[in-house]
Amino acid sequence: MFSGMNYVYEVYKERSFSKAAENLYISQPALSAMIKKVESKVGMPLFDRSTTPIQLTDCGKRYIKTAEKIMDLEDEFAYYVGNLHELKTGHLSVGGTYLFSSFIFPPIIAKFRETYPHVKLSLFEGHTPLLEQKLFAGELDIIIDNYLLDESIYEKKIFMEEHLLLAVPSSFDSNKRATKYQLTVEDIRGGLHLQPEFPGVPLRKFKDEPFIVLRAHNDTRERVEAICSRAGVQLNISLKLNQLLTTYHLTEYGMGASFVSDTVVKSLPPNRDVIYYKVDDPEAVREVYLYYRKNKYLTRSMTEFMKMAIPDLEIEPHDRA
Repeated sequence: MFSGMNYVYEVYKERSFSKAAENLYISQPALSAMIKKVESKVGMPLFDRSTTPIQLTDCGKRYIKTAEKIMDLEDEFAYYVGNLHELKTGHLSVGGTYLFSSFIFPPIIAKFRETYPHVKLSLFEGHTPLLEQKLFAGELDIIIDNYLLDESIYEKKIFMEEHLLLAVPSSFDSNKRATKYQLTVEDIRGGLHLQPEFPGVPLRKFKDEPFIVLRAHNDTRERVEAICSRAGVQLNISLKLNQLLTTYHLTEYGMGASFVSDTVVKSLPPNRDVIYYKVDDPEAVREVYLYYRKNKYLTRSMTEFMKMAIPDLEIEPHDRA
């Protein structure tokens, strides 16, 4: 009924079929046929053709008012789409564990907000199962995690690589038996632990020390168990906790050794009360990913956020759903 309203509106403005046809770059017979088609769908005439210039019928007047409302809505929507394209509006929800929300997301979020101040960006922090639940439900657009999620459901982009280190209170006597393996915060920030020639510490040197570990069913805990199994070492576990940062903070207070990622060490202020050691095992290396739902429409805000997080990221056409 309103599919040909631009033709009707042009005749209404010009009060003439011939002038309207000229403006629309079509023939007058073609325009007349189009108007009659619209009138047929409406069920009554829109123009009184007996007058010069032609006039609208009562139904025609209501049609024009409705058409103007539709055109206003189209203009409003076009303005909205334009703002979305230029990121002058929109919403983005990202999520991560406490570690990533505290140390990895903040600089990316700050840069994104500075570049696109009109996009409403929210950050959710939680443990991996909850993050995945919200990502699956569409409550989060992107999450960052080092846990492997189902690749049939989620698209993943490699964000960074991190390495597990052994953190030992400097007061422990066992450090005296491992002086050639010791690393400082400056060494780790400089990437010394990434050099193949730098030796990993034999874990047996610390087998009698108390260890603070994460509870079961956690990526770090699973990796630590695999590392210790290959090294033939059974840890003397004194505490089991839920957060990696908490285990590390207790190490800072001399309560036990712990396994910590180099992300944590590089992000926190240096602490001379802790000595670090490279763990030479494949399980000590893991990738951190940006995840989003497969077959989800990739908004421009999602794309721009991921490009800020991963500067050399290339988005394939199929990624855009």
